[in-house]
Amino acid sequence: MKTILTVAAALLGTTLATTAWSKDDPAAGAQLYATNCTACHGADRAGIPGAFPALTDVGKRLESAQIKEKIRNGGGLMPPFPQLSQQDVDNIASFLAQ
Repeated sequence: MKTILTVAAALLGTTLATTAWSKDDPAAGAQLYATNCTACHGADRAGIPGAFPALTDVGKRLESAQIKEKIRNGGGLMPPFPQLSQQDVDNIASFLAQ
């Protein structure tokens, strides 16, 4: 019984640690946006009409999963960003949804 409780406690601790680690962080997303996205979409997320879309209200136009897919895979003129981790993509999407 003691062994079962020890294993259960260890698994619960691992699950809680993973959940805490993988929380979306809009502040980190803002930094990643500044590094990876401002060249096309601008620091103010206004884009360039006719070339790069504004992202000021992208959270109203697209679901979170769609935003993440676009970041990961690109599309149109936007290149894919395979170098970003899933956590990075989640953070950027969280920042853009604000």
